[in-house]
Amino acid sequence: MTRIADLPDEDLQALRRTIRGEYDAFRARGLKLDMTRGKPAPDQLDLANGMMAFPGNGDYVTQGGEDARNYGVLQGLPEVRALFAPLLGAPPAQIFVADNSSLAVMHDCIVWALLKGVPGSTEPWGNAAPAFICPVPGYDRHFALCEEFGIRMLTVPLTGHGPDMDAVESLTADPSVKGMWCVPKYSNPTGEVYSDETVRRLAAMRTGAPDFRLFWDSAYGIHHLTDQQHPIANILDACSAAGNPDRAFVFASTSKVTLAGAGLAFFGSSAANLAWFMTRAFKRTIGSDKLNQLRHLRFLKDEAGLMRHMDGHRALLAPKFAAVNAALDKRLTGTGAAIWARPDGGYFISLDATPGTAKQVVALARDAGLALTAAGSTWPNGNDPRDSNLRIAPTFPSLADVTVASEGIALCILLAAIDRQCALRVAG
Repeated sequence: MTRIADLPDEDLQALRRTIRGEYDAFRARGLKLDMTRGKPAPDQLDLANGMMAFPGNGDYVTQGGEDARNYGVLQGLPEVRALFAPLLGAPPAQIFVADNSSLAVMHDCIVWALLKGVPGSTEPWGNAAPAFICPVPGYDRHFALCEEFGIRMLTVPLTGHGPDMDAVESLTADPSVKGMWCVPKYSNPTGEVYSDETVRRLAAMRTGAPDFRLFWDSAYGIHHLTDQQHPIANILDACSAAGNPDRAFVFASTSKVTLAGAGLAFFGSSAANLAWFMTRAFKRTIGSDKLNQLRHLRFLKDEAGLMRHMDGHRALLAPKFAAVNAALDKRLTGTGAAIWARPDGGYFISLDATPGTAKQVVALARDAGLALTAAGSTWPNGNDPRDSNLRIAPTFPSLADVTVASEGIALCILLAAIDRQCALRVAG
């Protein structure tokens, strides 16, 4: 198709009538489809149904002879820490196993840092007005934690290989900048993978704050959509090699691996950071659910079993991502109406619509029975300055529903772009 901006006025108006007619017909179908959240679909959860039979009646003794029914083993079972150590890139001795939500672990780290400081702090973070660096577009739940606790957010653009490191290094010179959100592999929502050079620079950069922390969220590290595994540099090793061994807090979970509501969450870091974390956690809990830890161990068995399980997820998810791309390609290629990511992993597709149209696209989709994540949600405080970014979440609906919804989304994006071009020409 010819670029919308290059069409003569008469052809643009004709196209507008045609696409409006197609949109009205789509809306008349009375659909009700939800593409808002990156939740596992029921058939993904079914992959782990066998886990609910474990650990089984009488199977509650750990490898070390602990009774998993009782209190204790605050750090988590050693055999479970060993199973998930490759995911975090940390030795088992430097991993903490929590209950199902890694977001809760991030929350605790922020609260404890604000109240107590972290190793290397001269005072609690909350004594000043701390700031976090936020690569954009990014994860709304990360931004919500900063909003909740009054942490200023400083945005930096993503480059396709991670954050713009020149911008990051400029910001970290300020001692009030205490942390940075990072989703280093299959980033939410762009799907990009941090390059080795990006990891090296993050580990080695100078910071004005001696207690600066990278909040390294490995939420999607094993959620591949292709045969490409995209290994990334180990952030803990890089920090240690650069003389900043305490710089990174690493988080992960099995929320999108096994059962989202009954998974395991993990914290991995340096020995000093782990000691800090466990000192705080000791006041908060007498131990996480060790029976659930055993359940995961019995079901997954080893790293090879974990990878086989993830192959099952890929088989279910890859066709849904392909359906979105097919619909976008069919409607939008060559029009100039949008550009979008083609991720090799993760849970989302990031799309940049014509500037000034993202909110209109969401409204058009809503009127046509399609629920999309709110425009602006991938930016701090919900404020996308270009009103262009959309996060498409194809994981939860069925493949048939994703196929239909993607057709409607592409139609809404195209119609909004045409309307925008028409308005610009009228404004002259």
